[in-house]
Amino acid sequence: MSEPKPLVQAHDLAMHFDVSAPWLNRVIERKPRTLLHAVDGVSFEIQKGQTLALVGESGCGKSTVARLLVGLYKPTRGGFTFDGQDAHAAFATPEGLKLRRRIQMIFQDPYASLNPRWRVEDIIAEPLREHRVITGDAEVRARVEALLQSVGLAPADRVKYPHQFSGGQRQRISIARALATEPEFLVCDEPTSALDVSVQAQVLNILKELQRKQGLTYLFISHNLAVVRHVSDQVGVMYLGRLVELAPKHTLFDTPRHPYTRMLLDAIPKMHDTGKARTPVQGEVPNPLNPPSGCAFNPRCPLANERCRQERPVLKTIGGVRVACHAVEEGRV
Repeated sequence: MSEPKPLVQAHDLAMHFDVSAPWLNRVIERKPRTLLHAVDGVSFEIQKGQTLALVGESGCGKSTVARLLVGLYKPTRGGFTFDGQDAHAAFATPEGLKLRRRIQMIFQDPYASLNPRWRVEDIIAEPLREHRVITGDAEVRARVEALLQSVGLAPADRVKYPHQFSGGQRQRISIARALATEPEFLVCDEPTSALDVSVQAQVLNILKELQRKQGLTYLFISHNLAVVRHVSDQVGVMYLGRLVELAPKHTLFDTPRHPYTRMLLDAIPKMHDTGKARTPVQGEVPNPLNPPSGCAFNPRCPLANERCRQERPVLKTIGGVRVACHAVEEGRV
């Protein structure tokens, strides 16, 4: 039997931001326009009911990918297909509301993503009313109470305001709001990074349980590799706007290929290595406005050669893993 068609397909997604000085300054100083290549040709697929995690250092473009997939940004290049439909073309039409109901997002900061002037009931009920999922007041109240219970909160919490909750509870409210329209695809942009470790575990367990019960598909963005190992099926490693490695979770953690992936994993504390010096992540991320020629990782890579400094590697399938690295391709790793 052939493999089922992926629910989510991103093809050559790119997002460039114009960060130029004002026009008059550029004319006087004779400077060209300056473009920031936040995302530069990212492609991946997610099967229904699976989780793809994107990891990488701050500023590598993870959150920009998230905003592209939910339609908050229009891509400079490339496209995103959801369930066989061109999502960005659909977002621009009146029919796009139906698609937005199937794709929802959980934001990073629970303190900023909830309206402090609204009661919890109004926050969770807003998507129900906007998408006309339920219209009657009694039905809306019953649905809000059911959603609160599904994320481990009490039905009585619906009359409270966001400031009356802890950070972890606020993130549960954000999850309940995202689930209100019964979506199929959830984009989670570092949903636990602002929470304590014990609360992180509770929120992650809620997300895993909801996925098991409802068959949800996740794009999970994080810089915490321990969290990624817990929630993901596939892992994509990003560096300076591009995917450098894409592999099944166990393959990536057991046998990382790309030198950058190895560097990230070597920096994680390990129980059996107590007392050993950890390998720190070497060097600094280059200026994204002036990236290095060739492979963007070459100034920090111990395996870089002249080809790495001149020619930008392409994401290729090597031994069942998609990796963009000349050293891996040539067998130097």
